[in-house]
Amino acid sequence: MNNPTYGSSLRLLCIALACAGYAVLTACSSADSDLARFVEDTKKEPGGRVEPLPEIKPYETFVYAASDMRSPFLPSSPGSGAGINGVRPDSKRNREFLEQYSLDTLRMVGTLRLGGSMFGLVQTKDGLVHRVTAGNHIGQAEGKITDITPSKISLVEIVPDSVGGYMERTAALALNE
Repeated sequence: MNNPTYGSSLRLLCIALACAGYAVLTACSSADSDLARFVEDTKKEPGGRVEPLPEIKPYETFVYAASDMRSPFLPSSPGSGAGINGVRPDSKRNREFLEQYSLDTLRMVGTLRLGGSMFGLVQTKDGLVHRVTAGNHIGQAEGKITDITPSKISLVEIVPDSVGGYMERTAALALNE
């Protein structure tokens, strides 16, 4: 069984296997040599400078010294007059005629000077004109007239605030021309 074609094909097969094995071994060794060369090159480069950690300041304690004052996180008691000076409407005072009208329905129509006193002329929504002076009350919000000039009537109203008390608010009636 000495076939010359069989021996040559076997020899070719052995040579092909040897070449394939060599190719596989050289491919692996070249990848390892590239990696080894990259590591060596990286080690030769100068290293970077690492910034030092920032200095940590020690904690400073705080002593709360306002424990006897009212807490800003708790509401004040209702009706305590949380406004300035504890302002409250006078419930015992007799009401004046112009207090039955809301302030936005009243109109200043002029002024009148008699004997050194300045009077304001205020017209109601039904067309009647009333004479007022400083100290009179008008409007439904306890409005007290503080000043009368030829162009306006200034007053201070007492209105509820948002925490159950009352506060003063300035208002005015301007002259309608």
